[in-house]
Amino acid sequence: MNGGFEDMEFCKLDVAREQRTGHPEVVFGPGKTAEQAAAIFKRLVQKHGRALLTRASAEMAEAVLAAVPEAKHDPRSGLIAYGAADRRLPGKVAVLTGGTADIPVAEEAAGTAEWMGCGVDRIYDVGVAGIDRLLAHRDRVRAANVVIVVAGMEGALASVVGGMVRRPVIAVPTSVGYGAHFQGLTPLLSMLTSCAAGVSVVNIDNGFGAGYNAAMIQQLAAEAAT
Repeated sequence: MNGGFEDMEFCKLDVAREQRTGHPEVVFGPGKTAEQAAAIFKRLVQKHGRALLTRASAEMAEAVLAAVPEAKHDPRSGLIAYGAADRRLPGKVAVLTGGTADIPVAEEAAGTAEWMGCGVDRIYDVGVAGIDRLLAHRDRVRAANVVIVVAGMEGALASVVGGMVRRPVIAVPTSVGYGAHFQGLTPLLSMLTSCAAGVSVVNIDNGFGAGYNAAMIQQLAAEAAT
C-alpha cells in the first residue's frame, strides 16, 4: 500500500476513498475481465466490509459470487452488492421512470442509493404520454427528499416533475427511443435545457451517477441536522 492505494498489478485500488468521501471505491465492470472484477470486489469487501460493482456481465457475476458467495447480484440493473452503509439516511429517494423500458437504468440508480444507505420509493411507468399516471402519485413524489427521473424518448418527464416539487431533481436520459432520439442524445439535450429550476442532469444511462448523487445529497442533509 502506498499513498492511499494498493497496487494489484492490473489496477491501483483506492482504499482511502471511504475516508475522503464516506463510501468505498465502486467497481465499473466493463473493460475488466471476470477475474479482475472478482479480485477487486473481494479486496474491497476485505478492506471495507462492503463493495459495489456496476454493469456486471453474467460471466463477471459468476466469478464474483464464487469469490464472495454472500454478494447479491441483480441481473436487471447489472449491480453486484455486498454489505451496506453504516447508517440509514433519513427520508426517501423517489425513483421515477417514463416507461417500463427505462427500469434497468432506474434499478441501477435505486440499487446504488440503497447500498449507500438511502430508503428508495420506486414509481415506475409514469411518463407524460399518460400524465394521469404521474399525477396519481404526486403525493409520493412530493414526499421524497430527492427525486431521480429516468426517461428516454424526448425526456419531458424531468421538466414536468421539476415543476411539481420543492426538492432536487436528478434527471437521467436513457438510450430508449426511436431513430432521431440518437441513442439518448435527444432526452439529454431536452433535460439540459429544461425550463424547470432545480433539475440537474447526469450522462446517458448513468443510473449509478444519479443514485450516488442522490445519496450524497441525503448524506449532506443528515450531517447538517446533527
